Amino acid sequence: MQAITDWLVGLSGPVIYAVVAALVFCEDALFIGFVLPGETAVVLGGVLASQGQVSVYWLALAAVAAAIVGDSVGYEVGRHFGPAILRVRPLRRHQDSISRAQDLIRRRGPVAVFLGRFIAFFRAMMPALAGVSRMHYRTFLLFNALGGLLWGVGFTLLGYFAGTAYAQVEHAVGRALAIVVAAVVIAALAVWHLRRRRAHHSTDGASSSAEDITPAPDVR
Repeated sequence: MQAITDWLVGLSGPVIYAVVAALVFCEDALFIGFVLPGETAVVLGGVLASQGQVSVYWLALAAVAAAIVGDSVGYEVGRHFGPAILRVRPLRRHQDSISRAQDLIRRRGPVAVFLGRFIAFFRAMMPALAGVSRMHYRTFLLFNALGGLLWGVGFTLLGYFAGTAYAQVEHAVGRALAIVVAAVVIAALAVWHLRRRRAHHSTDGASSSAEDITPAPDVR
């Protein structure tokens, strides 16, 4: 994850928008969410926005648009290929999760599309499952857009405010935090050393007691 963050930091603003949008799009359209969840990319983008590398508004727009378009492509994939798409090799070990997602979409219908946007595995699979189940596209698009809007804006702002808060705390606390951490470590080592000494003394005491109660030899 640190390598991905460092890589994004080295990119220019427009490229960051493109990379975040591409990862969000591919998660929903091509099921790559098992490798890198789209929300991770959006949060990291929000952190970079807090550092002034990109605009938080344009980043949120890119995330929302990529989520809606990616879900629509995933829907068409499920609609055209049908249940066979669920049996491809990368998905074979996830059949239990797919079954739960299918059950959710049977019970909740379009609401499952909205809710699935906020669950990593369901986010990647729900569009295709909606297509497989032949949900009306207009209904799918409405709930998909609502979920994509709330999700894209929400996780962008989460990364943005987390990055801002971290910078403020780092600046305000700085050396004091290091001193507190050092004090905690020293205290922990002192407690560990004290307990070790007590355990050692207890062992010696037990050995001495055992020698004291050893019966005297029979001299008759």
